[in-house]
Amino acid sequence: MKQITISKNDSGRRLDKFLSKFMPRLPKSMLYKSLRKNCVRVNGKHVKDGAYMLREGDALSLYFRDEFFEKEQRTVRTGAPLDVVYEDDNIIIVNKPRGLVVHDDDKGTKDTLIARVLGYLYEHGSYDPEREQSFVPALCNRLDRNTEGLVIAAKNAAALRTVNEKIRSREIKKYYICITEGVPQKKSGTLVSYLSRLEKRVTVSDTECENGKEIRTKYKLLQTDGSRSLLEIELLTGRTHQIRAQLASIGCPLEGDAKYGAKNTDVPYRLCSFKLVFDFSSDAGVLNYLRGKTVEIAGGIKL
Repeated sequence: MKQITISKNDSGRRLDKFLSKFMPRLPKSMLYKSLRKNCVRVNGKHVKDGAYMLREGDALSLYFRDEFFEKEQRTVRTGAPLDVVYEDDNIIIVNKPRGLVVHDDDKGTKDTLIARVLGYLYEHGSYDPEREQSFVPALCNRLDRNTEGLVIAAKNAAALRTVNEKIRSREIKKYYICITEGVPQKKSGTLVSYLSRLEKRVTVSDTECENGKEIRTKYKLLQTDGSRSLLEIELLTGRTHQIRAQLASIGCPLEGDAKYGAKNTDVPYRLCSFKLVFDFSSDAGVLNYLRGKTVEIAGGIKL
Protein backbone atom coordinates (compact mmCIF):
# COMPACT_ATOMS: atom_id res chain seq x y z
CA MET A 1 0.00 0.00 0.00
CA LYS A 2 1.18 3.51 -0.77
CA GLN A 3 -0.15 6.86 0.42
CA ILE A 4 0.39 10.05 -1.55
CA THR A 5 -0.92 13.62 -1.44
CA ILE A 6 -2.06 15.30 -4.63
CA SER A 7 0.10 18.29 -5.54
CA LYS A 8 -0.87 21.45 -7.39
CA ASN A 9 0.43 20.04 -10.68
CA ASP A 10 -1.66 16.87 -10.27
CA SER A 11 -4.90 18.61 -9.32
CA GLY A 12 -7.62 19.01 -11.94
CA ARG A 13 -6.80 15.62 -13.48
CA ARG A 14 -9.05 12.59 -13.74
CA LEU A 15 -8.19 9.91 -11.20
CA ASP A 16 -7.69 7.20 -13.85
CA LYS A 17 -5.43 9.44 -15.95
CA PHE A 18 -3.32 10.27 -12.90
CA LEU A 19 -2.99 6.62 -11.89
CA SER A 20 -1.93 5.63 -15.41
CA LYS A 21 0.88 8.19 -15.25
CA PHE A 22 1.80 7.43 -11.65
CA MET A 23 1.87 3.66 -12.22
CA PRO A 24 2.80 3.21 -15.91
CA ARG A 25 3.52 -0.51 -15.36
CA LEU A 26 -0.09 -1.15 -14.32
CA PRO A 27 -2.20 -2.57 -17.20
CA LYS A 28 -5.30 -0.53 -18.03
CA SER A 29 -7.59 -3.53 -17.49
CA MET A 30 -6.17 -4.07 -14.00
CA LEU A 31 -6.50 -0.35 -13.22
CA TYR A 32 -10.27 -0.28 -13.78
CA LYS A 33 -10.75 -3.64 -12.08
CA SER A 34 -8.84 -2.31 -9.07
CA LEU A 35 -11.05 0.80 -8.94
CA ARG A 36 -14.12 -1.42 -8.69
CA LYS A 37 -12.53 -3.62 -6.01
CA ASN A 38 -11.77 -0.92 -3.44
CA CYS A 39 -8.05 -0.67 -4.20
CA VAL A 40 -8.17 3.12 -4.46
CA ARG A 41 -9.34 5.40 -1.68
CA VAL A 42 -9.47 9.18 -1.72
CA ASN A 43 -9.53 10.89 1.67
CA GLY A 44 -10.41 7.54 3.22
CA LYS A 45 -13.38 6.83 0.93
CA HIS A 46 -13.58 4.18 -1.77
CA VAL A 47 -13.71 5.83 -5.21
CA LYS A 48 -14.87 3.63 -8.08
CA ASP A 49 -15.24 6.31 -10.72
CA GLY A 50 -12.07 6.92 -12.73
CA ALA A 51 -13.53 10.26 -13.84
CA TYR A 52 -13.23 11.67 -10.30
CA MET A 53 -11.38 15.01 -10.58
CA LEU A 54 -8.48 15.26 -8.18
CA ARG A 55 -8.04 18.31 -5.97
CA GLU A 56 -4.86 19.66 -4.43
CA GLY A 57 -4.40 18.10 -0.99
CA ASP A 58 -6.44 14.94 -1.71
CA ALA A 59 -4.95 11.97 0.16
CA LEU A 60 -4.77 8.81 -1.95
CA SER A 61 -4.40 5.34 -0.48
CA LEU A 62 -3.37 2.88 -3.18
CA TYR A 63 -3.57 -0.86 -2.51
CA PHE A 64 -1.33 -2.32 -5.24
CA ARG A 65 1.74 -4.54 -5.35
CA ASP A 66 5.04 -2.71 -4.83
CA GLU A 67 6.21 -3.53 -8.36
CA PHE A 68 3.62 -1.15 -9.78
CA PHE A 69 5.07 1.77 -7.80
CA GLU A 70 8.51 1.46 -9.39
CA LYS A 71 9.03 4.64 -11.39
CA GLU A 72 10.32 4.53 -14.92
CA GLN A 73 13.67 6.27 -15.03
CA ARG A 74 13.30 9.77 -16.46
CA THR A 75 16.47 10.85 -18.18
CA VAL A 76 17.03 14.56 -18.73
CA ARG A 77 19.32 15.59 -21.56
CA THR A 78 21.18 18.71 -20.41
CA GLY A 79 23.50 21.04 -22.29
CA ALA A 80 21.66 20.93 -25.64
CA PRO A 81 21.22 24.30 -27.41
CA LEU A 82 17.89 26.05 -26.97
CA ASP A 83 16.89 29.42 -28.43
CA VAL A 84 14.61 30.93 -25.77
CA VAL A 85 12.48 33.80 -27.11
CA TYR A 86 10.27 34.37 -24.05
CA GLU A 87 10.02 32.85 -20.56
CA ASP A 88 8.10 33.41 -17.33
CA ASP A 89 7.08 31.26 -14.35
CA ASN A 90 4.40 29.42 -16.33
CA ILE A 91 5.51 29.08 -19.95
CA ILE A 92 8.56 29.16 -22.16
CA ILE A 93 8.51 29.99 -25.89
CA VAL A 94 11.43 28.72 -27.98
CA ASN A 95 12.57 29.07 -31.58
CA LYS A 96 12.77 25.56 -33.06
CA PRO A 97 15.44 25.22 -35.74
CA ARG A 98 14.75 23.54 -39.05
CA GLY A 99 15.59 19.81 -38.99
CA LEU A 100 14.79 19.19 -35.31
CA VAL A 101 11.83 16.95 -34.45
CA VAL A 102 9.61 18.08 -31.59
CA HIS A 103 8.99 14.62 -30.02
CA ASP A 104 10.48 11.12 -30.20
CA ASP A 105 9.86 9.54 -33.58
CA ASP A 106 9.74 5.98 -34.92
CA LYS A 107 13.46 6.20 -35.68
CA GLY A 108 14.32 6.49 -31.99
CA THR A 109 15.65 10.06 -32.27
CA LYS A 110 16.96 11.22 -28.89
CA ASP A 111 17.73 14.84 -29.75
CA THR A 112 14.24 16.36 -29.80
CA LEU A 113 12.84 19.76 -28.95
CA ILE A 114 11.03 18.47 -25.87
CA ALA A 115 14.26 16.82 -24.65
CA ARG A 116 16.08 20.14 -25.03
CA VAL A 117 13.29 22.00 -23.22
CA LEU A 118 13.27 19.53 -20.29
CA GLY A 119 17.06 19.75 -20.05
CA TYR A 120 16.94 23.54 -19.98
CA LEU A 121 14.19 23.62 -17.33
CA TYR A 122 16.09 21.08 -15.22
CA GLU A 123 19.30 23.11 -15.43
CA HIS A 124 17.46 26.29 -14.41
CA GLY A 125 15.57 24.68 -11.52
CA SER A 126 12.10 24.82 -13.10
CA TYR A 127 11.68 21.04 -13.38
CA ASP A 128 12.80 18.18 -11.14
CA PRO A 129 11.49 14.76 -12.22
CA GLU A 130 12.14 13.33 -8.76
CA ARG A 131 9.69 15.77 -7.17
CA GLU A 132 6.87 15.28 -9.66
CA GLN A 133 4.40 12.42 -9.21
CA SER A 134 2.98 12.46 -12.73
CA PHE A 135 3.43 15.87 -14.38
CA VAL A 136 6.07 16.53 -17.03
CA PRO A 137 6.41 19.93 -18.78
CA ALA A 138 4.99 19.60 -22.28
CA LEU A 139 4.86 21.30 -25.67
CA CYS A 140 1.54 22.98 -26.44
CA ASN A 141 1.93 23.20 -30.22
CA ARG A 142 4.07 21.32 -32.68
CA LEU A 143 5.90 22.00 -35.93
CA ASP A 144 7.04 19.60 -38.63
CA ARG A 145 10.72 18.62 -38.63
CA ASN A 146 11.56 21.03 -41.45
CA THR A 147 9.37 23.91 -40.24
CA GLU A 148 11.11 26.39 -37.98
CA GLY A 149 9.84 28.88 -35.45
CA LEU A 150 7.91 29.46 -32.25
CA VAL A 151 6.79 26.61 -30.00
CA ILE A 152 5.15 27.08 -26.58
CA ALA A 153 5.95 24.76 -23.66
CA ALA A 154 4.08 24.79 -20.35
CA LYS A 155 6.01 24.53 -17.08
CA ASN A 156 3.04 23.49 -14.94
CA ALA A 157 -0.31 21.74 -15.31
CA ALA A 158 -2.46 24.88 -14.98
CA ALA A 159 -0.56 26.61 -17.77
CA LEU A 160 -0.70 23.49 -19.96
CA ARG A 161 -4.49 23.23 -19.64
CA THR A 162 -4.94 26.95 -20.33
CA VAL A 163 -2.67 27.16 -23.38
CA ASN A 164 -4.18 24.02 -24.90
CA GLU A 165 -7.68 25.42 -24.41
CA LYS A 166 -6.75 28.82 -25.88
CA ILE A 167 -5.19 27.16 -28.93
CA ARG A 168 -8.34 25.07 -29.44
CA SER A 169 -10.56 28.18 -29.16
CA ARG A 170 -8.28 30.16 -31.51
CA GLU A 171 -7.44 32.72 -28.82
CA ILE A 172 -3.74 32.29 -29.54
CA LYS A 173 -3.15 33.44 -33.11
CA LYS A 174 -0.32 31.84 -35.08
CA TYR A 175 1.41 33.59 -37.98
CA TYR A 176 3.85 32.08 -40.47
CA ILE A 177 6.04 33.35 -43.27
CA CYS A 178 7.05 31.31 -46.30
CA ILE A 179 8.44 31.39 -49.85
CA THR A 180 6.26 29.89 -52.58
CA GLU A 181 6.60 29.13 -56.25
CA GLY A 182 4.14 31.17 -58.30
CA VAL A 183 2.10 34.22 -57.32
CA PRO A 184 -1.43 34.12 -55.83
CA GLN A 185 -4.14 35.64 -58.05
CA LYS A 186 -5.10 38.03 -55.24
CA LYS A 187 -2.72 39.92 -52.98
CA SER A 188 -4.61 38.72 -49.89
CA GLY A 189 -7.50 36.47 -49.01
CA THR A 190 -8.83 33.55 -47.01
CA LEU A 191 -8.53 30.04 -48.42
CA VAL A 192 -11.30 27.59 -47.44
CA SER A 193 -10.88 23.93 -48.39
CA TYR A 194 -11.35 20.38 -47.11
CA LEU A 195 -8.37 18.31 -46.05
CA SER A 196 -8.15 14.51 -46.01
CA ARG A 197 -5.24 12.63 -44.46
CA LEU A 198 -3.41 9.83 -46.23
CA GLU A 199 -0.57 7.75 -44.79
CA LYS A 200 2.28 10.22 -45.32
CA ARG A 201 0.63 13.27 -46.88
CA VAL A 202 -2.70 15.04 -47.15
CA THR A 203 -4.99 15.99 -50.02
CA VAL A 204 -7.03 19.17 -50.38
CA SER A 205 -10.41 19.54 -52.08
CA ASP A 206 -12.53 22.62 -52.81
CA THR A 207 -15.70 20.66 -52.01
CA GLU A 208 -16.74 18.79 -48.89
CA CYS A 209 -15.65 15.15 -49.02
CA GLU A 210 -15.86 11.99 -46.93
CA ASN A 211 -13.49 12.16 -43.94
CA GLY A 212 -12.49 15.67 -45.02
CA LYS A 213 -12.10 18.42 -42.43
CA GLU A 214 -12.55 22.10 -43.20
CA ILE A 215 -9.36 24.13 -43.24
CA ARG A 216 -9.10 27.93 -43.35
CA THR A 217 -5.96 29.92 -44.00
CA LYS A 218 -5.48 33.69 -44.39
CA TYR A 219 -2.61 34.93 -46.52
CA LYS A 220 -1.04 38.24 -47.50
CA LEU A 221 1.44 38.79 -50.30
CA LEU A 222 4.47 40.64 -48.91
CA GLN A 223 6.80 40.53 -51.91
CA THR A 224 7.19 38.85 -55.31
CA ASP A 225 9.77 38.70 -58.08
CA GLY A 226 7.18 37.49 -60.58
CA SER A 227 7.92 33.79 -60.21
CA ARG A 228 8.26 33.42 -56.44
CA SER A 229 6.36 34.99 -53.55
CA LEU A 230 6.93 35.83 -49.92
CA LEU A 231 3.69 35.28 -48.02
CA GLU A 232 2.50 35.96 -44.48
CA ILE A 233 0.08 33.28 -43.29
CA GLU A 234 -2.42 33.26 -40.41
CA LEU A 235 -3.71 29.83 -39.48
CA LEU A 236 -7.43 29.89 -38.74
CA THR A 237 -7.46 26.10 -38.33
CA GLY A 238 -4.53 23.87 -37.54
CA ARG A 239 -4.31 20.62 -39.50
CA THR A 240 -1.34 18.48 -40.50
CA HIS A 241 0.52 20.02 -43.50
CA GLN A 242 -2.33 22.55 -43.88
CA ILE A 243 -0.22 25.45 -45.17
CA ARG A 244 1.87 23.31 -47.50
CA ALA A 245 -1.06 21.43 -49.06
CA GLN A 246 -3.47 24.36 -49.27
CA LEU A 247 -0.98 26.69 -50.96
CA ALA A 248 -0.10 23.90 -53.40
CA SER A 249 -3.81 23.55 -54.21
CA ILE A 250 -3.89 27.14 -55.57
CA GLY A 251 -0.75 26.64 -57.63
CA CYS A 252 1.69 28.11 -55.09
CA PRO A 253 3.56 25.21 -53.43
CA LEU A 254 6.37 26.08 -51.05
CA GLU A 255 9.60 26.39 -52.99
CA GLY A 256 11.54 23.17 -52.44
CA ASP A 257 8.54 21.18 -51.15
CA ALA A 258 8.72 18.09 -53.40
CA LYS A 259 5.98 16.31 -51.48
CA TYR A 260 3.42 18.91 -52.57
CA GLY A 261 4.49 19.55 -56.14
CA ALA A 262 7.29 22.12 -56.10
CA LYS A 263 9.26 22.27 -59.33
CA ASN A 264 12.46 23.56 -57.73
CA THR A 265 13.59 20.83 -55.34
CA ASP A 266 17.24 21.93 -55.16
CA VAL A 267 16.53 24.02 -52.05
CA PRO A 268 14.83 23.10 -48.76
CA TYR A 269 11.38 24.55 -48.28
CA ARG A 270 11.20 27.55 -45.94
CA LEU A 271 8.28 27.87 -43.56
CA CYS A 272 8.60 29.72 -40.27
CA SER A 273 6.15 30.26 -37.40
CA PHE A 274 7.37 33.78 -36.67
CA LYS A 275 4.63 35.37 -34.50
CA LEU A 276 2.20 34.44 -31.71
CA VAL A 277 -0.53 36.77 -30.46
CA PHE A 278 -2.25 36.02 -27.15
CA ASP A 279 -5.65 37.36 -28.18
CA PHE A 280 -7.64 36.18 -25.15
CA SER A 281 -11.36 36.94 -25.33
CA SER A 282 -12.22 34.98 -22.19
CA ASP A 283 -10.67 34.26 -18.80
CA ALA A 284 -7.19 32.76 -19.06
CA GLY A 285 -6.67 31.90 -15.40
CA VAL A 286 -3.00 31.86 -14.45
CA LEU A 287 -2.11 33.33 -17.86
CA ASN A 288 -4.37 36.40 -17.83
CA TYR A 289 -1.27 38.62 -17.70
CA LEU A 290 -0.46 37.52 -21.28
CA ARG A 291 -3.66 39.02 -22.71
CA GLY A 292 -2.73 41.14 -25.74
CA LYS A 293 0.93 40.10 -25.75
CA THR A 294 2.77 39.46 -29.03
CA VAL A 295 5.88 37.27 -29.25
CA GLU A 296 7.79 37.57 -32.51
CA ILE A 297 11.04 36.47 -34.10
CA ALA A 298 13.00 39.32 -35.63
CA GLY A 299 14.41 38.91 -39.13
CA GLY A 300 13.11 35.60 -40.45
CA ILE A 301 12.73 34.46 -44.04
CA LYS A 302 13.44 36.80 -46.92
CA LEU A 303 12.82 36.43 -50.65
